[in-house]
Amino acid sequence: MPIYEYGCRKCGREFEELVFSDATPTCPDCGSDDVEKLMSKCCHTGGACSAEPGAGASGSSCGCAGCAGGHCASCGH
Repeated sequence: MPIYEYGCRKCGREFEELVFSDATPTCPDCGSDDVEKLMSKCCHTGGACSAEPGAGASGSSCGCAGCAGGHCASCGH
């Protein structure tokens, strides 16, 4: 059961969701089911996040849930 990244077309929130089948998740902020599956922004190697210039609030991007605001307590980015 993979975790996918989604973007809400109604409010613009990006979120991750564990998907059990072909079910479409709903946005955790506004409850809309008008969401699209997104391409992953980075990959994890060696347990750390990859920095991408211009991505995220602090210039880094990570696939873990703690990095949504640009800072991650679990990986330090």
